[in-house]
Amino acid sequence: MKDRNDQGFTLIELLIVVAIISIIAAIAVPGLLRARMTGNETSAIASLRATSSAEVSFSASWGNGGYADSYTKLGSTPNTTNPFISQDLGRSDTPIKSGYGFTLGPGDGSAAGPTDGAGNATISAWYATAVPQTPNTTGTRAFAVNTSNTIWQDTASNGAAAPTEPFTASTTVTPIQ
Repeated sequence: MKDRNDQGFTLIELLIVVAIISIIAAIAVPGLLRARMTGNETSAIASLRATSSAEVSFSASWGNGGYADSYTKLGSTPNTTNPFISQDLGRSDTPIKSGYGFTLGPGDGSAAGPTDGAGNATISAWYATAVPQTPNTTGTRAFAVNTSNTIWQDTASNGAAAPTEPFTASTTVTPIQ
């Protein structure tokens, strides 16, 4: 009889290791997905804050007291200065960033504003939204901000719809700023 001095793992030992790794992965993946969703929501809030700052800057320095009615107007460069908002938001009227779709337009009760430094029309009030591209996957909350510069969230729709103007606090629509 031959002496078996083989070294290595048996099939049972390998299956046990694979089972343990699978259990650890099953525990970790949901946490990673929640962390990614939280990161997307945080990015959306930061982008709405940037929108608010850009609108204030546009109004004060270029809009003659009026506001831009689109992201592309905020992303365009007047004369030789820097754009009012970064190109990840300013290159499209409906930008998508970190799993959220953004819109910017006239706010509740908006009227025509004065012309800006280039002679383009402005608006007297603005309203911006951030809605998850895939509700419950890229985010569970939708957000909105307007000329008041307070960001509001809607938790009732699971991210399917942004808070609408006029903003009123309730159990499902609350300010986050």
